[in-house]
Amino acid sequence: MDFSTKAFDSTKAGQAGLANAKTECLVVGVFEQQPLAGLAKALDVVSKGLLARMVKRGELDGKLGSTLMLHEVAGWSQARVLFVGLGREDQFSPKGFNEAARAAARAVLASRASDAIWTLPQAAVAKRDTAWAVCASILALREATYRFTQMKSKAEPANTALRKVLFAVAPEDLKAAKVAARHGEAIANGMALTKDLGNLPGNVCTPTYLADTARKLAREFKLKADILGPKQIEALKMGSFLSVARGSVQPPQFIVLKYEGGAAKQAPIVLVGKGVTFDSGGISIKPGEGMDEMKYDMCGAASVLGTMRAVAEMGLKLNVIAIVPATENMPGGRATKPGDVVTSMSGQTIEVLNTDAEGRLILCDALTYAERFKPAAVIDVATLTGACIIALGHVNTGLFSKSDALADELLAAGRTAGDTAWRLPVEEEYQEQLKSNFADMANIGGRPAGSVTAACFLSRFTEKYEWAHLDIAGTAWKSGAAKGATGRPVPLLTQFLIDREAR
Repeated sequence: MDFSTKAFDSTKAGQAGLANAKTECLVVGVFEQQPLAGLAKALDVVSKGLLARMVKRGELDGKLGSTLMLHEVAGWSQARVLFVGLGREDQFSPKGFNEAARAAARAVLASRASDAIWTLPQAAVAKRDTAWAVCASILALREATYRFTQMKSKAEPANTALRKVLFAVAPEDLKAAKVAARHGEAIANGMALTKDLGNLPGNVCTPTYLADTARKLAREFKLKADILGPKQIEALKMGSFLSVARGSVQPPQFIVLKYEGGAAKQAPIVLVGKGVTFDSGGISIKPGEGMDEMKYDMCGAASVLGTMRAVAEMGLKLNVIAIVPATENMPGGRATKPGDVVTSMSGQTIEVLNTDAEGRLILCDALTYAERFKPAAVIDVATLTGACIIALGHVNTGLFSKSDALADELLAAGRTAGDTAWRLPVEEEYQEQLKSNFADMANIGGRPAGSVTAACFLSRFTEKYEWAHLDIAGTAWKSGAAKGATGRPVPLLTQFLIDREAR
């Protein structure tokens, strides 16, 4: 789908110009309980009061998310005009805009129009600008068209005829809108990669497959990829990471992908993604029901790779490094057993009380490895705990950090991107639950505050830099009839990096 922007001056002949614009579908927003204004009023004049009559009859009410498609109206140049309800103007929020954009996307795609002029960004959204609305519209359109069909035996026909979307904006907003369109496409592409990787089955998306994906990104966007195999991982004394990989016939891969868009001396942002391509639970094996969804246990890795793709496509003036420890967690004769003690790269010893708490065991060595880059900040992303789903459901990602400044940045980025997080504590009192009689720490702290003690475990390996942990167990994928990866938290991470570039 091709996206472009064009300026229309609504204070002069712009609305008349849009009213006469030729397109297969013109998308127009209308507010509830408001007289027709702007483009809608111009179209009403051309159609000799048709819209006013429809408003009077209640056919065009402007309720949030409502849609009305009119075809081949006398006096209109467009084959179709889609009216989208924006709700009450004094209550029009970012959430409301996203709801309206999603409704508009569904209606345009169902119409089989091949091109559209999209005017929704002209509607004023509380605390947001036109550029934000353009980006949000692109994400809504791309979300509506995403399908995962790679594993089907027969190619499925495309679900949309839509090929071109032109965003109509005010002249003073054109420059920012062009940048936003480029950013929106990049974020959507990063999310699509993240969803594709998450949706692939575990027999295809192995640790080696993730490594090959990183190599492909490096070739396409001129990044630097370093892939470490089992012998190199062992040489680095990553005993904790290797303890998870032992039960699998798939060799572990330690992936390092570097984007160098900033000055040579600029400290990088390091993103660490949990890459357990299938999590059986190991010897502490999971129940069979729903275990197929454990292919999604690498969504942290997928989101980090998707973010790297987006950052490279946007060309941000930052240095960003992705680190992905990738492995399966399987039972077997060589698998780690409950009660085993392993030594991490940091030298700290860990008593493995439950082999299904494996994400923290691979992340801790990756977090130690990150020290060598002298990072400005490190953010790890992981489908880490079911406890986070109990705490926050499927709305907010769990955010943990000892740095108020870094936490505030991530929370703000999430609000802007509509990919929200909620901060949970990382306090010393919780560390008591990780005490072990036989090692420096245990890998679990019991059922109480399970997501918090997991974050506390990780915090022990992050003392040399600013760090935040994102637990995406509740937000990385959906179950049930809508089963599939969501692409989160790519929007949050990319917005955080965009904001960092602007500092």
